[in-house]
Amino acid sequence: MRIPFTVTDFLERGAAGFPDSVAVIDEPEQPGESVGQVTFRELAHRVCAWQAGFDRLGIRVGERVAVVSHNSARLLELLYAVPASGRICVPINFRLSPAEVDYIVGDCGASVLLVDPELEEALSGIKVRHRFVLGKHTDADLMRFDTEPAPWASPTEESTATINYTSGTTARPKGVEMTHRNLWVNAVTLAMHTRAWERDVYMHTLPMFHCNGWGMPFGMAGLGAKQIVLRKVDGTEILRRVEEHGVTLMCGAPAVWNAVLDAARSWHGEIPGRDRVRVVCAGAPPPSRTIARLSSELGWELQQIYGLTETSPLLTFNRSLPADDGLDLEERAHRLTRAGLPALGARLHISNSGEVLARSNVVMNGYWNNPEATDEALRDGWFHTGDGGMIDGEGQLTISDRKKDVIVTGGENVSSIEVEECIFSHPGVTQVAVIGVPDEKWGETVKALVVTTGPSTVSEAEIIAHCKQHLAGYKAPTSVEFRDSIPHTATGKIQKFKLRAPYWEGSTRGVN
Repeated sequence: MRIPFTVTDFLERGAAGFPDSVAVIDEPEQPGESVGQVTFRELAHRVCAWQAGFDRLGIRVGERVAVVSHNSARLLELLYAVPASGRICVPINFRLSPAEVDYIVGDCGASVLLVDPELEEALSGIKVRHRFVLGKHTDADLMRFDTEPAPWASPTEESTATINYTSGTTARPKGVEMTHRNLWVNAVTLAMHTRAWERDVYMHTLPMFHCNGWGMPFGMAGLGAKQIVLRKVDGTEILRRVEEHGVTLMCGAPAVWNAVLDAARSWHGEIPGRDRVRVVCAGAPPPSRTIARLSSELGWELQQIYGLTETSPLLTFNRSLPADDGLDLEERAHRLTRAGLPALGARLHISNSGEVLARSNVVMNGYWNNPEATDEALRDGWFHTGDGGMIDGEGQLTISDRKKDVIVTGGENVSSIEVEECIFSHPGVTQVAVIGVPDEKWGETVKALVVTTGPSTVSEAEIIAHCKQHLAGYKAPTSVEFRDSIPHTATGKIQKFKLRAPYWEGSTRGVN
């Protein structure tokens, strides 16, 4: 017997097995009226009301419904409602400019656009057949609570469930087609590796638009676990809600956990969640110092994953193993900076050029309306990640860098991540980004952009000396620029092409 995997399975189980349990607690402070606290029975009813509303609009199976929103219960509901009815959900990064959102809406051919109230004015010029502002108006004008939605007549697991646009770190964003099978396998596998269960309380510290919240909305619904919606990341607010709701599990980039660590310094009383909270980290390899501090200062466990939008995203998973118990904190933390072992069902290979290649049921169907890019990424039976890495003797993957971010100086390759890790270990540094800049003699040299701790007196010479003490001399920066901040994307990534651009102005290439 073969029954197609679809995202319908997750909420269907949650509503059947835990109808009166709390499913979602919405963000209370938001420009749209909060949904408040809903049970699984109520959540399933609201999801059906969305589907009936799209039926009334005449939105057919396979049509695209785009959503631009901060984290909210309504966005969560749409992640369930749209794909489960055979339509395609397109969650869009709320930090993008109106022109970028307009491009995505046009590229995917969305029939419906749903917009966060905070973004209504900025996105008012985008042309689409149907547009709504999320909030009480969509509850009244779009959702149909008194009508049963039409069932998806012929569900298949190979149907596209979502189109998730890449963060566009190099060019126009590409629409990643995720199938129901992709999302189903990713959600179940991530839930297994994180050891999620019915008594977990999951808080959305990760933007839901990003890889559909890494699949956590589906896995948590299937387990009957409670979900707490956090609209915007704030370290103190995260601590407060961990305490208020008994949160046990969260996901996010290193910047999220750095914000919590900073807030913990002024937190009064016992740090909430000690020996209870698990945090899943991705988006960039966290410095070992951050991992150690999460354990020693908060008592939270860090689990490291690696993946891409194109892989749903889970490819690898790393957590402390029983064999690590005898190691000191610093060594355990250092081991957790690795991307980890291949996740269940994933196969990894390092190409002759050092690129990480992957095979898995979580790898995308392709790029929306972009066969050339699809063929380039899915070559010879492997997905080409564009990341450089190595697999060590324990089978653990370590990401050395984005291949295009490797700095070639005097014929030697320098990993920017390695240099960043070294600089970050300096106690006077809170943020760092390392880039290659053109040099007449060496081709490129290493430049560090550094944010210091408070009114720090750290000097350029001190940073360079610190690196030379711990790294080969050619890996040390030849210059250091101090900045007030380093911009990140909503998913915690540093867009290095933007940092490099001023130094390469006038050059037709980004290497020298």
